[in-house]
Amino acid sequence: MMTITKQQIVQWLETSADVFKDEQDFLTELDREIGDADHGLNMNRGFQKVKEKLPSVADKDIGTILKTTGMTLLSSIGGASGPLYGTFFIRNAASVMAKEELSLAELTKMLQDGMDGIVQRGKAEVGDKTMIDTWNGIMESLKQNQDASVYDALSIAVAEAESAMKNTIPMQARKGRASYLGERSIGHQDPGATSAYLLFTELRNASAL
Repeated sequence: MMTITKQQIVQWLETSADVFKDEQDFLTELDREIGDADHGLNMNRGFQKVKEKLPSVADKDIGTILKTTGMTLLSSIGGASGPLYGTFFIRNAASVMAKEELSLAELTKMLQDGMDGIVQRGKAEVGDKTMIDTWNGIMESLKQNQDASVYDALSIAVAEAESAMKNTIPMQARKGRASYLGERSIGHQDPGATSAYLLFTELRNASAL
């Protein structure tokens, strides 16, 4: 398939809610080591609210679905992840308003806009041990594979996302709560990089349906 449909976008958000429910304890454990132990709880709470909201917008265009997702996350997640993921989806929505399906190029631009929103909001760079490390790996991969089908391009990017996520383990955190730990943040996988990987993996899975 060379496009991703709005039904697949809805499916992505629904299954992401299920995954964040299943992985709540895992993300919380990661966050307990270098943060304030609320990332799993926050992601689960936020995406359960998104899942509740989806039936009321499922017949709308992709931009409206994503904007609603972003607004819901902003209003229901505490900590740093609410503003960051909320901004991600609101920025995602801007370039895909009124669209019912997306080409790989449109999907790539949508995700890049979202990542740019996170960078502007959180002021993190690649190598700071944040979700930006994962998103940067994803975007570099997608840009190199624009001739592939949506599923194949996303699958290659999932592998890059996994390796980018794992590459946060030896890094010293330079942003957020983890940065207060200094060298003690080394040796732990970043929770935000992990939730970004989980979220993107569900987008790949939805593209196969």
